[in-house]
Amino acid sequence: MTSRAAKLLAADVPAIAAAHFEAEADPYGPGNPGGYVNLGTADNRLVWDLLAPRLSVPPRQADVHYGLLYGTPELRSAVATLLAPVWPGVDAEDLVVVSGATAALDIVATTLCDPGDVILVPAPYYAAFDTDLTARSGARLLPVYLSPDDGFALDPVAIDRALTEARREGVPVRAIAVTSPSNPIGHVHSPTVLRDVVRVATAHSVDVIADEIYANSTFGAEFTSMVGERNVHAIWGLAKDFGLSGLKVGVLHTRDPEVLAAARALAYFAPVSTHTQALVTHLLSDGDWVEGFLTESRRRLHASATATMALLDDAGIGYVRADGGFSLWTDLRPHLGGTDEHTLWQRILREGRVNILPGSVFAAPEPGWFRLCHATGADTVATGIDRLAGVLS
Repeated sequence: MTSRAAKLLAADVPAIAAAHFEAEADPYGPGNPGGYVNLGTADNRLVWDLLAPRLSVPPRQADVHYGLLYGTPELRSAVATLLAPVWPGVDAEDLVVVSGATAALDIVATTLCDPGDVILVPAPYYAAFDTDLTARSGARLLPVYLSPDDGFALDPVAIDRALTEARREGVPVRAIAVTSPSNPIGHVHSPTVLRDVVRVATAHSVDVIADEIYANSTFGAEFTSMVGERNVHAIWGLAKDFGLSGLKVGVLHTRDPEVLAAARALAYFAPVSTHTQALVTHLLSDGDWVEGFLTESRRRLHASATATMALLDDAGIGYVRADGGFSLWTDLRPHLGGTDEHTLWQRILREGRVNILPGSVFAAPEPGWFRLCHATGADTVATGIDRLAGVLS
């Protein structure tokens, strides 16, 4: 086995995926009341009734043969139209469509980084970054820990300080990776903060990887994209905003010609099936339906988040208030007692049969924080929090 293959094997399945598959193998439901309550997976399960009637399009002959490997012109044009309100001046020719946001993150990291280069990441950060950004590129992640005292707010000053120190120590930082809206915290970053992050990156001659997969899944504040500068490479996909994670459609946007050319070449290894591309193109072709769908999805997410926060309040469980995304960053520090975070996580998973994820997999700066996802049925969320409170008590 080659050293590269051994490294990929060592990376294994990310913790968030492993916990997901275990919970989904024995799911809670009316016919299985003792099953796992899965509040660990950031999957939008609130909108299937809206999507189902739109996904029964029979394939044409052209849809079952080879297509352009970085996305058909029709699909890229449809995505550009969809994202025009949030990605200023988006051009279909600047888009690369690949098999999921994971593939897009892998491609941009492999394009930007040589083995040993560093990607700086404000922490807590999306757990799968550890695999998506490093497993194939050979890059390393350098966390910049955000403060719980101000709700883990994105801090351009801390990023600037970390870049300055890295440069002084000879650390080869190549990029900054930011989730916007943030995962796992659920913050919708302000335009001022995002501009400052891009300004800091530009001053230090590093690129920005902007994971904006929740761009249309906000409800407490208006989303602002980081797209604009040549050194910003943005990621989006259908998994979150459209609740279609299984279709594996991800998008990379870049205005750097060299990055674009390399990403198109690497898309050879991660294409989306032509049938899926045709299906998504059809789904996005009705602008009025898309607008109505996203409006209703945001309304349902807002209602879900609000109800979940009320349940957590009733249970005496702390959290950081979210403005977007599918999760709440819950504070279980008071319940650690004399135990460690991993032990508490396993008690919640094994005794309570509730899947929520510990902060350690998100590189949290201190133990006791957990990500709880709420974008599923209200009864499921209520049952999960009731079980969680039982374990904690």
